[in-house]
Amino acid sequence: MNILITRPLLDSEDLMGKLFSLGHKIIHVPTLKISSNSLSPIDPEKYSAFIFTSANAIRNLRLSKDDKKKLCFCVGAITEKIARQQGYNNTISAGGTVNALKNIISNSDNLDKKKVLAYFCGDNISADLDIELKKEGFLIEKIINYTSKKISELNKNINNLIINHPPDIIFVYSKRSAESFIDLTKKYSLKGLMTDSRVMCISEKVLNTFKQSGWKKLEVFEAGSEILKLKNT
Repeated sequence: MNILITRPLLDSEDLMGKLFSLGHKIIHVPTLKISSNSLSPIDPEKYSAFIFTSANAIRNLRLSKDDKKKLCFCVGAITEKIARQQGYNNTISAGGTVNALKNIISNSDNLDKKKVLAYFCGDNISADLDIELKKEGFLIEKIINYTSKKISELNKNINNLIINHPPDIIFVYSKRSAESFIDLTKKYSLKGLMTDSRVMCISEKVLNTFKQSGWKKLEVFEAGSEILKLKNT
């Protein structure tokens, strides 16, 4: 099958390698450019735990001192994997959704509500996790440590690759990425080539973004289940 991946290379290299080894043709179309926010190093001792809703929040973490024993709440398995690669072993994964992450934090026996939690995220988020946790009585400091910018141009070679090998499957990992991808398909008149493409959406919000733009073959999947999803196709 022809499989189109919209995640940045850092987040998708392992998956693309596995898919390629299974005989699939890979089309890589990153839809967002991630940049570090220029912040002064954070003092980890000010916080009882860290909250991460993306791998980018971990990659762009700048601390004034190491604190690898810090309790880290991660939105899903991929984010947790990056945290562990960075040396954090005291991690908890919520299974892939912000709502599940909120529930795990709310029900944790390891947190003191009198102490501050650091919530690291990007400038565009799909849910106000900090506000929801404050309603539960937690003290939260939201720290925007990276930014995302929609990619508005397609490499000519990638454009030709899509034209010559229209994707059977498209994986999309955020609402903002979905918006960027839809804009690109309109700009380069590619949507007509993808009427038979199945769009795998990381959440209902992503699915609804495509649905509102007239896309038909839409499904929700969990991060990390891409290969299993293909086997069941």
